[in-house]
This record gives sequence, C-alpha cells and structure tokens, in this order.
Amino acid sequence: MRLNYVFRRVGFFLLIVWVAASVNFFLPRLSGQDPIREKLLRESMLGGAMQAGMDQIVKTYEVKFGLDRPLYQQYFSYLGDVARFDFNYSISQYPNRVIDMILDALPWTAGLLSVAFLLSFSVGTLLGALFGWPRAPRYLGWLFGPLLSLSAIPYFLLGLVLLYFFAFYLKWLPSGGGFERGTLPTASVKFALDVAHHAILPALSILLAQLGGWALGMRAMMVTTQGEDYMVFADAKGLSERTLFLRYAMRNAILPQVTGLALVLGQLISGAVLVEIVFQYPGVGTLLWRAIRETDYFVVQGVVFFSIVTIGLATLLLDLIYPLLDPRISYEK
Repeated sequence: MRLNYVFRRVGFFLLIVWVAASVNFFLPRLSGQDPIREKLLRESMLGGAMQAGMDQIVKTYEVKFGLDRPLYQQYFSYLGDVARFDFNYSISQYPNRVIDMILDALPWTAGLLSVAFLLSFSVGTLLGALFGWPRAPRYLGWLFGPLLSLSAIPYFLLGLVLLYFFAFYLKWLPSGGGFERGTLPTASVKFALDVAHHAILPALSILLAQLGGWALGMRAMMVTTQGEDYMVFADAKGLSERTLFLRYAMRNAILPQVTGLALVLGQLISGAVLVEIVFQYPGVGTLLWRAIRETDYFVVQGVVFFSIVTIGLATLLLDLIYPLLDPRISYEK
C-alpha cells in the first residue's frame, strides 16, 4: 500500500471532520432560541415566581459561556476547543463540563452496544452462511422467517414488547436503569452482575432486531459464491465439507459483512438513543436526548462530534485494512 494513499485518506478524513464540526456548530444556532434564557425561565417557573433582573442574569451567563461574542469569534474559538476535545460547560447542568459528562456515559453505551452488535454480527453471519449453504440442516430454514420478521421491527418497539413481557408480566428482569437504585457504583462482582442484569433487556432488543439483517446479507453473499469458479474447482478437488464452507465460501462472502460491522461499530458513541430512553439506560443516547430537549448546545455538539469522529475513524481503518482481509484488493497502481 502506497504511503500517498494513506496520507490522502487521512487528509480526506480530517476534511470530513472539519465540515461536520462546522455544520455541528451552525445548525443548532439556526433555531434562533436562547438556551440561557429558556433554562433560567424554567428554573424560575419551578420556583413559583419569575426571578427579578432576568436580563442581567442572562447577560452574565452569556459572558460565562462566550455567547456574547460575534458568531465568527465563537466559531474559531469552537474549532480550537474541538481540537483539544474541550466542549465548554453544560448549559443545563452547569458547572459540569461536557467532556466529563460524555466520558461518564460512554462506558455504559460502549459496553452495551459493543456486546449486542458483536453478538448479533457473529450469530447472524453464521446463521446466514448456513441458510445459504445447500448442504446445511433443513430445520435451520424454519428460523429464517421469524428472524426476518424481527428485523423489520425497530429497536425501541421491540424493546417495549420485551419490557412488558419480561419486566411487567413475568417480572423476571428489571424495567430500566443501569443498576439497582440506591446503590453506588463499585468495582465488585456483585455490582457487575447487577449491571449485566439490567443490560439484558436493552441488549436483547438490539440483538433480536439485528439478527435478521445480518443473516439476510450473509445468505445472499453465500448464494453468490456458490457459482464462482474457485468453488467449483475446490469441490472438484474433493476438499472436505468443512474446508469448502469455512475457507472458500464463508471467507469470501463475509467481506461485505465486515464493512457493515465497521460502520455499525462507528455508531457506538451515539448509541441506540430510543432504546436507552425506553429502558432509562444511563448512556450517551440518553445524554443526547436530554441535551436536545433542554437546548444544551455544548452537549449536543460534543456528542455529535464524537459520533462523527468515531464513524470516520471506523471507515478510515476499514479502508486501510481491507487489503489485509482480501489479498485481491490492492491500492497499488
């Protein structure tokens, strides 16, 4: 692989990050809303009376958050802060810093989604390969219809069904949260089991909704590989069934699946927002939803920027490692 190609791809990635960061900065400001004033109005209404000197308080907070400066100065200051992963303070939860709030929520989302995505990819890809293999057991075909039906249901709707059945009807699993209320997070086996117990339902909703999609894509690729010359030649050589399935058919059919997995893993930061809301899970998706609801510019910008960077990095790494996955792909002229 030539170094100029690597540099070109890295440069293209940085360009995408800059464009996305610019859109991320200007888009919330097109609404014309004043997040400081709205936040203070909500607080004063909760107190039962309007606070005196609201305009003076708003101006003080705007100076604190840098919103009193011209837009172009805010933009250049924003780019400098973004380069240092500094997204200022949260407007709705001052004096918490945005980067600290994201880092607190990130392990919950990354742990939940990475396990759910990898399990759905592994099981779905294997099932899809067996669905498309002509000498696979026939009883596996009975699973294809139900899996496709589940893949047509959005995560959050499937989550609501699972929530009603397992949490409210059978009372086997907790209805929401990341751990038992009233407990403090500690590095102990008991707390880890509690977290895993609360993550079963949201992870299961994602797992069941994704299995059919992975299986359908892999089945289509397996059917395509059946007519390839290398498959006919390998079969004529009398290779074993296992070798034909794993080293010839599945190895060549899995490449598009790897592309899809890289793009899906790039969404780990943003999280399955609606799933986290349904289960009240303390992840990045819930953090983003609350920030949008409260017009918290800086939190929205931080979460969206991290999501863009993650997806861009996943795509960049995929481009660079594709020749290692498939020797037929080369970026040499």
